[in-house]
Parts: sequence; C-alpha cells; structure tokens
Amino acid sequence: MAEREAEPEQQPCSIESHPQVHVTGGEPHPQGHITGSELFGYVGIEAVLDQMRRKAMKTGFEFNIMVVGQSGLGKSTLVNTLFKSKVSRKSCTPNYEEKIPKTVQLQSVSHVIEEKGVKMKLTVIDTPGFGDQINNNNCWEPIVKYINEQYEKYLVEELNVSRKRRIPDTRVHCCVYFLPPTGHWLRPIDVEFMKRLGKIVSIVPVIAKADTLTMEERLEFKETIRHNLQANGIQVYPQREYDEDAEDRIRNDKIRENIPFAVVGTDKEHQVNGNKVLGRKTKWGIIEVENVAHCEFANLRDLLIRSHLQDLKDVTHDIHYETYRVRRLNEGNGGGPVNGSLEKSDGESQL
Repeated sequence: MAEREAEPEQQPCSIESHPQVHVTGGEPHPQGHITGSELFGYVGIEAVLDQMRRKAMKTGFEFNIMVVGQSGLGKSTLVNTLFKSKVSRKSCTPNYEEKIPKTVQLQSVSHVIEEKGVKMKLTVIDTPGFGDQINNNNCWEPIVKYINEQYEKYLVEELNVSRKRRIPDTRVHCCVYFLPPTGHWLRPIDVEFMKRLGKIVSIVPVIAKADTLTMEERLEFKETIRHNLQANGIQVYPQREYDEDAEDRIRNDKIRENIPFAVVGTDKEHQVNGNKVLGRKTKWGIIEVENVAHCEFANLRDLLIRSHLQDLKDVTHDIHYETYRVRRLNEGNGGGPVNGSLEKSDGESQL
C-alpha cells in the first residue's frame, strides 16, 4: 500500500483539438486569424505579389478587341488613338484602298505592344461592311459566328487529352460598338445587334465623332440612348449583376452613368499653351481628345485599359465562355455528339 501511495498518480492523456488557423494581415480576427502584429517575425507573405508580377511580365497579356460600326465613323482612328500606335487594319495594310464590301467581312490584326517592360499581344478585329448595305438583314450573323468559333477553338483545346500548357486565347474580350452621331435615337440595326451580341460578348457603346454635336445635343442624345437600352432590355458592360462588392458597384455606377461614351479620335498632335496634345483642329479651336471637358475618350480608355481590362477578360471567361461551354457539353450529353466538332483540327463551330 505504501509503495502504491509513493507512485505519482497518472492523469489520463487528452489531445486538445484546435481550430484551423489562418494567417492574414490586419486586425485580429475573432475566428482564429493571426494578424501581422501577432506574428513572431517577418514571414514575407506579400512577396507572393512580386512573384506574380514577375511571372506575368514574362508571359505577357492577351487582349482581343472588336470594333463594329458602319464605314466613316472613325473606328480605325479611335483604335490607333487608344493605343497610341498604328494598330488598326487600315494602318497595317499597304496600299489600302477604301472599298465597301458586299458582305460583312471580319479581319483581324495582331501586334505585340510593350510599355515599361510589360508586353501585351493586342488583336484588333474589324468588321468592314457592317451596316453599309441597302439590305442589312442578319448582318450580325457573321459576327456571331466568328465569336462562337473562337469559343469553340478554346473549348477544343481545353478538352484535349494532351493540353497545351497555355491555351492560345483568341476569344473576343470586348466589342466596341460605334453609334452614328444622329442626335435622335437608336436605329433598329443598333437595337438588334446589341440585343443579340450582348448575350455572348461584352459590349461598350460609344458615340462616334461626338464633336459634330453640341454639348446640349450630346447630353440629350446620351439620355435617349440610355432610355432605349433599358426599354429594349439590352445589357452593356459593365452589368450590375457582375459587381462583386460595394466598392465595385460604386465605381461601375459612375461608368454606367456616362455610357455611351461620346468620343473623338485622332492621331495628330497640336500645340496648346506650349504643350503637345492629341486633337482635331477646327476654325473655332482645337478639340483635345484627352481633355474630359471636350470629349469622353479618356473615360473610354480608362475603362478598356487602365481599370477594367482584366475584368473584361474575366467576364469573357467566367460568364460568356462558360455559358457557351455548358451549352455545348449539354448538346453532347443530350444526343448530339460533341466529339463530332471536337475531332476537327481547326475547331470550327457546327452551330
């Protein structure tokens, strides 16, 4: 009994379970998050951003923009003004002669643009012949076919057993639709085009050659167009249902208030108060393209390049392409074999 009393009493061993701990920066979180102030030393988590930046700069970016509108609205000039280089079809075609084609033809030109070490492969898809015929019935069909064919090509590469490490992206990320500066309302061809194309691609409408309208006419025309878009149920980018949080909603609401953008394009420089500016010279003065008091070109450029370029690509992949992919795979499961189109080497759409 004495020996037993001398032995220390053994306590049952119990393992206490701890909740999973997440490490974040900022204030302490009640759900077991460890903040930067509670760490024992520097971990270097923010270095991931530098790694992503270096990798992105090595691989570069891809951006495919389509311009649609009738001849004479300055599509090529505006694209050159956007990227401050000769990237349009007309600028890259030697001995180019303006001829109105009998049908809508789609032509694309690709360039690699580099700025401060960042490379971007830019593809401009032009649609000569759109809206230039006497009979414009179904003139949007070649454009719809082209956009779906690019989705099909991507789907073919994605479903291959041996996939490429990086699938070439030829999908249309944005469609800039040029409205003539009539000052009245949307034409039937404008309504039909945006109603059909708005379901498969992000559309950004612009009022071309806005310098032909007075400021009062411009504001009234923009308000009429917004009313026509709402009355016909036309969705243009950025859509409200794609806003991810309150910050995006506030920023995108400001953009939606200015749509359609009234723009002026030019590739000529003029001297204004000792500074060189892009502008169009008239007998009343110089219209500065990048001056928001003269036109809304700067707002369009910020939307397409500086603030929403990656979001345009994400919407294309996550919304429009995903809708196409689900529909194509459902067609295959429903009896119409998808393999028939996927076996093609060029990935042409059978729709």
